[in-house]
Amino acid sequence: MRRWMGMPLAALVLTACVTINVYFPAAEAREAAKQFVEKVIGEETPPAPAPQDDDGGNDGGGMASAAPAFRFDPLLLLGIAPAHAQGTPDITIKTPAIQAIQARMATRFDASLRAGFDSGALGFTSDGLVVVRDAGKLGLKDRVAVNQAVADDNRDRKAVYREVAVANGHPEWEAQIRSVFAKQWITSARSGWWYQDAGGAWKQK
Repeated sequence: MRRWMGMPLAALVLTACVTINVYFPAAEAREAAKQFVEKVIGEETPPAPAPQDDDGGNDGGGMASAAPAFRFDPLLLLGIAPAHAQGTPDITIKTPAIQAIQARMATRFDASLRAGFDSGALGFTSDGLVVVRDAGKLGLKDRVAVNQAVADDNRDRKAVYREVAVANGHPEWEAQIRSVFAKQWITSARSGWWYQDAGGAWKQK
């Protein structure tokens, strides 16, 4: 009888464990987006690291930083390790399909899009795409080529958001991946480039 009474509890615990395992790793997605975006638009020269003291980075009192506090998890009593104890989740962008899209976008950005951003003709939208913001800043002979480059780039952008979600085993994350990338394009935009805020207004960095 006791064995049967314990089965619902076991099922509940297992369900809870599955729920813990499936979540969107936002911090890892932001880091993956940063790596992808900076590779496409080209990394800026990072600032020189701040000098460190000779005490190995300890605080002014000369004491080592405290070890992280241990937090008890009741699932451990049942021999079930929570998801966060199994290692930090990751978002991979190192698949052949994703890297092929990245290479195309990087080549296109240098060849066709960078000048448009520098002139103010192009801008990043709030949903992770590129648009011709001010066609008047494009020469007449360049407009057809730039419009085609924008269309091709947006096709690749949509593809990569989908591909990142699928490659990481969660197609349902596509909208969240796209949102993270959209913010990163704006964060990585260089001084003078235009972008669209969440309300749709255009701003210049």
